[in-house]
Amino acid sequence: MTEKLLQKINSPADLKKLPESQLPALCNELRRFIIDAVSDNPAHLGANLGAVEITVAVHYVFDTPDDKLIWDVGHQAYGHKILTGRRDRFGSNRKKDGISGFPKMDESEYDAFGVGHASTSISAALGMAEASQRAGNTTRHHIAVIGDGAMTGGMALEAMNNAGINHPNLLVILNDNGIAIDKNVGAIKDYLAGIATSPFYNRLKDKVWLMLGGGTKYGHNTRAIVKQVGNAVKGSILRRSNLFEAFNFRYFGPVDGNDVERLVKLLRDIKNIQGPKLLHIVTTKGKGLELAEREPVIYHAPPGKFDRLTGKLVSKSPCDGVQPPKYQVVFGRTMIELAEQNPKVLGITAAMPSGSSLDMLMNKMPDRAFDVGIAEQHAVTFAAGLATQGFVPFCVIYSTFLQRAYDQIIHDVALQKLNVVFCIDRAGVVGEDGATHQGAFDLASLRCIPNMTICAPMNEQELRNMMFTAQLNDQGPWAIRYPRGRGTMKQWKTPLQEIKSANGRRLSEGNDLAILSIGHIGNEAAKAVEMLHEEEVEAAHYDVRFLKPLDEKMLHEVFKKFKNIITVEDGAIAGGLGSAILEFMADHQYSATVVRLGIPDRFVEHGDRNQLIHEMGYDAQAIAAAARKITAAFSPHHH
Repeated sequence: MTEKLLQKINSPADLKKLPESQLPALCNELRRFIIDAVSDNPAHLGANLGAVEITVAVHYVFDTPDDKLIWDVGHQAYGHKILTGRRDRFGSNRKKDGISGFPKMDESEYDAFGVGHASTSISAALGMAEASQRAGNTTRHHIAVIGDGAMTGGMALEAMNNAGINHPNLLVILNDNGIAIDKNVGAIKDYLAGIATSPFYNRLKDKVWLMLGGGTKYGHNTRAIVKQVGNAVKGSILRRSNLFEAFNFRYFGPVDGNDVERLVKLLRDIKNIQGPKLLHIVTTKGKGLELAEREPVIYHAPPGKFDRLTGKLVSKSPCDGVQPPKYQVVFGRTMIELAEQNPKVLGITAAMPSGSSLDMLMNKMPDRAFDVGIAEQHAVTFAAGLATQGFVPFCVIYSTFLQRAYDQIIHDVALQKLNVVFCIDRAGVVGEDGATHQGAFDLASLRCIPNMTICAPMNEQELRNMMFTAQLNDQGPWAIRYPRGRGTMKQWKTPLQEIKSANGRRLSEGNDLAILSIGHIGNEAAKAVEMLHEEEVEAAHYDVRFLKPLDEKMLHEVFKKFKNIITVEDGAIAGGLGSAILEFMADHQYSATVVRLGIPDRFVEHGDRNQLIHEMGYDAQAIAAAARKITAAFSPHHH
């Protein structure tokens, strides 16, 4: 299908030139364009397909970028990017030096706010609305398009609570497709489903709509009539008072969010109503691709290329079966083993059961695992409450999202020495998701918290043993961090063994320099050691394993023997392993040249993970180069 209409649109100004009757055809073209692009360049799919009509309608009715449009979360904003001048660059989506998979303020004036984590849009839009009011601009509109999954995050409700007393010119569009990445959970999901499926309410609402001639027939009186009739309808039918109206939001909906012409008419009317408003739209995740509609979890972000016509995933090469498993799979299977052995073990995740593989425990022992929604703060303190009663909660949260619960880790867990096990998934560089999702800060931010034990496995066996050891402990929280993707062991299911805390290990002997690594990135260090050995540079390699407490006996051995030391970590250099080693050196009056490799003091943009690690200077080649440089400076024998 040739995108005849889409080819003409390089900005919302071009979009507004189309007659309304052509908008459904444009939506079909836009949807096809997204499917074609993502089929060849794996990225977020399902949410973007469902949000096509609301994207077109908002840009058609409102005057972006003067009117501020904020997406929550950004993985539903591909249509927005394509309509705002980035169609021709869309093939570079999520690639190094290409466009970001999320809205970014420095990428386009149409991206009013940078987003990647959920539940932030209403707060940001409210801040902008308040700023507009203070500048005397009473005509600018502020639109937050929030997915229903993000509405489970407390921050969204905090913002609504505040907006209800500020009365700004704010429109929240709740894009309700019943699923975030995995199925939505909790009371808000049931509440939205109750509104969306109340047949009596919806029949009456449609009659009112027709009576008002689509909401436009009465001109300026529309608002008063809609308010009177709407309140009567809602008050008499919904057994509970409307949650959103309790926050002083005018509630409209639910309406079909995949009917673009109706959305345009409705938005035109809503545009004339002052104060905070919420439009509840119901959309189909994956709309337009039958497989994506049927299997929304898989097609949220397909795990590889797929046939653009059928949606069928392109099969992987047969050798995949003998590759080492992903750390996530090892975590999931080990959780089942631990739960079977120890009745006190429980699993908790914040809306990431399939991504983290906690869904394995949920499927096998559903009463032993919890998905609390996009609510990391609650997840951590909920775990703390369980721990006070002798349970051992394994709280599995992506590194980038654990940042959202920092106070709870300090105040509710570590301060009280509670045995909560934090399994920090996606730690280190994650690649294509970019700056909002890199797991750069967990080592540095957790290291300064008293009572914490922090460790990182170099392979699957280590991950299993760290998990096993953590649930035997009662001396405070453990944090175990591991990366996205595969480990190194094909035969990974080894007997569970306890690891002594603060216990590093020497992996190779050498006299020229010492390389100290932590976690999976140690495999790159091990490759570097082999490369150096061929060049007759003998590097001793130590796997630190525990960032806190450090293996001081091992570090004394290192500093007594070596004057040249390299530290390697897949995390922020500032405050991480390298900083800990320098502090140890200063505290014990040692003297050595210490070169620290890891993520520099900047946000890491999107790109292939291997490309990024190479660019930042801590893959095997870069480690070897740093070793050559440090030894050459001290020895005439090495070049």
